[in-house]
Amino acid sequence: MRIIIVPGWRDSGPGHWQSLWADRLPGAVRVRQDDWITPSREAWVASIAQTIVRQGEPVVVVAHSLGCIATAHLPPEAMDRIQGALLVAPADPERRAVLSDFAPVPFQKLPYRTILVASANDPYCPVRLAGAYARAWGSEFVRLQDAGHINTESGHGEWPLGMALLQSLALDGTDAPFSKLSSSPPGFLETA
Repeated sequence: MRIIIVPGWRDSGPGHWQSLWADRLPGAVRVRQDDWITPSREAWVASIAQTIVRQGEPVVVVAHSLGCIATAHLPPEAMDRIQGALLVAPADPERRAVLSDFAPVPFQKLPYRTILVASANDPYCPVRLAGAYARAWGSEFVRLQDAGHINTESGHGEWPLGMALLQSLALDGTDAPFSKLSSSPPGFLETA
């Protein structure tokens, strides 16, 4: 199983859990964008789709922020290769002009298993909207309290809970890609 890391707007810096996972998960592939600052939906979606289609095996997508929205816009040939997706702290492209090219957000069920993680105090997406995305996409919804944008600024480095959620998407029952990071989550989960 190949892990595809899909960062959001402005990329994920060195201490971000996505960067740490990309460095430590064997075979993980990080999507690169030509323009992290003024994102174009067409360019971002094409880059993600090409990265997925190039893999010779099913993939699990790990997306953050605008990466979640771009993943929801993927064409069928890329979606058909996805085994599951961990969608963390989705963005609200209608609230920020620089992200408006990603609106409207697709509101149809995604054809693979998804877990959407959102925080009650995310400054970039109201938790009610994240819940609406989860319902529309058919996602399992994990609501965190006071976790901000689930990034470095909110204190999420290694983020063991996220790793445990990612591991649960490995439907083939193998956990080899996860052996280098702790997979024991903290003792809370609020799901809907």
